[in-house]
Amino acid sequence: MLRERLSIYLSGLWHRKQHEQHWSTDSRFLGAVSVLILLLFYLDGVVESFKEPKGKARASQYQTFIRNFYKFVSKRILAWGYLFDGPGSIQRAYRVSGGAPFEILAPDTRMVFVSSPEDIKELDRVPDDVLSLNGAAKHMLQPVYTMNGFNWFDRRGVEGVGFVRTLRSLLTQNLPLLLPDLSRLARVRWAELLEKKGTLRDGAIHAPVYPMMLDLVVLMNARSLFGEDLIKDTRFMTSALSYVEETLLTAEIVKLLPRFLAPAVGGFLGWALRSHKTFFQSLIPATEQHIQETERKSLGHTVPRRADCIQWIIDTAPKQNPWPAERVIYELMAIWFGSVHILSTTIVYAIHDLCLHPEYVKPLRQELETCYKEFERTGGRDAGGALPLLDSFLKESARLTPVDSMSIRRCALQPYSLSTGTHSLEVGDWACAPSGAINLSATYYTSPDEFSGFSFVPPSRVPDDGWWKKRDGSSTSSSSLPMQSTPSSLTDVDSSWLMWGTGRMACPGRHYATAFMKTVVAQLLLDYDFKLAEPGSKRWISWRVAKIPKPWTKVLFVPRNRECIY
Repeated sequence: MLRERLSIYLSGLWHRKQHEQHWSTDSRFLGAVSVLILLLFYLDGVVESFKEPKGKARASQYQTFIRNFYKFVSKRILAWGYLFDGPGSIQRAYRVSGGAPFEILAPDTRMVFVSSPEDIKELDRVPDDVLSLNGAAKHMLQPVYTMNGFNWFDRRGVEGVGFVRTLRSLLTQNLPLLLPDLSRLARVRWAELLEKKGTLRDGAIHAPVYPMMLDLVVLMNARSLFGEDLIKDTRFMTSALSYVEETLLTAEIVKLLPRFLAPAVGGFLGWALRSHKTFFQSLIPATEQHIQETERKSLGHTVPRRADCIQWIIDTAPKQNPWPAERVIYELMAIWFGSVHILSTTIVYAIHDLCLHPEYVKPLRQELETCYKEFERTGGRDAGGALPLLDSFLKESARLTPVDSMSIRRCALQPYSLSTGTHSLEVGDWACAPSGAINLSATYYTSPDEFSGFSFVPPSRVPDDGWWKKRDGSSTSSSSLPMQSTPSSLTDVDSSWLMWGTGRMACPGRHYATAFMKTVVAQLLLDYDFKLAEPGSKRWISWRVAKIPKPWTKVLFVPRNRECIY
């Protein structure tokens, strides 16, 4: 069984690389895997050579040793292969499982995946002190090395869950105040970035869209979370961007090291890569000022009204044991990492899809020109956020090119057995759901492999004016497009759409994130025409379950208003 899995995996890697131009890392890994597999096959053959009666006893011992060794090494090869093709590994296992739970090994953990609605509901019901979201996040981010020495609790709610109300209620309620400012920042900053990082050639600006989008998202997100003053601090803004990148790097290195080396190497990396310390220290004065103003207000003094996440976390922290500035900042650091990563990556893939499917540009622009002001006024809190076509397009883009192919991560703090009786989790194992594979399931989606940008809106909302063109350029009715039987929105949460998690642990900031993404994409659509410089090239790098946009992928931007830049 293991030999067959290894052969299939090796064959899959070989054929995949035959169609790529860049071999480097994967080719070296492929070579190492090939040598190990050939060695294992050779040793397996040696076992078969022990046929003589006098060698039976020795052969039996040798055979047991070789088989155990073979199983161990085979599992480790598959585990390390997961790092380079996590989405593919999960997709293949999901198809074979037929909806039943299955397991995947990574070098640092064992994961049991569930995909049926019943099993997903079971994970949501399990108490936090048995299967923990916080425990999984702690393993992923290694905060003791990446968050200025903070080592958060494995269980959610030990020190309060004020950040949930901050993101779910207070930030969402203030979107009508934030969105006009975010729209202005998006327009102005993107024009500056094109001038700074783009190259003007043949009437178009060739721009590396992913690093530029990171820069834009950092600025806009900092405005939402920290207010207007801190975004003027160049040192802070530089550290805010570097912090995300250095956290990913440090956490991955620490997780792949032998446990006895992790503290020494993690401590060194935490000391050498100092953006998390700069980020932390830059937030201390502003946070302490917010705390002092809150105390003065409680005594009846008049203080400035603050509308940012620093203030909201202070307001929702435990009243009996108020958090000091440092504890508030740790909460902000965790929110910051998650929001920057998912926002920037999802927006980049949406831009790519607009380039690959330009027939959607016209109806989307018509919707924006008609409804964008209403979207800003309401904060996008109605169904579809007053922009149902853009909402559906973003959801379809995220369905086919998800940032992450895994959701509902839970780390076992105690042994647990699934009710199906097929799998058990030991302490440190993960339970999770194969969200990327579910996104491609015909059980839930009409024509799951085909991009249909308006499939999530009611048919009556889809324009029927010949806007959609076939591959040969001929027009057709929008009624012939694949549509979902039940309309839905990007912020929905159910067992077929796990971008935001599920149930009681669903992402509390998803309404803000959705409004944020619509704001950025709307401004780019209204201000620019764009297309991919190399439409046929691969657009991402796989690492574990993440699809990370290639930083050198370029998009050609042409300002619709020639006075925008240059």
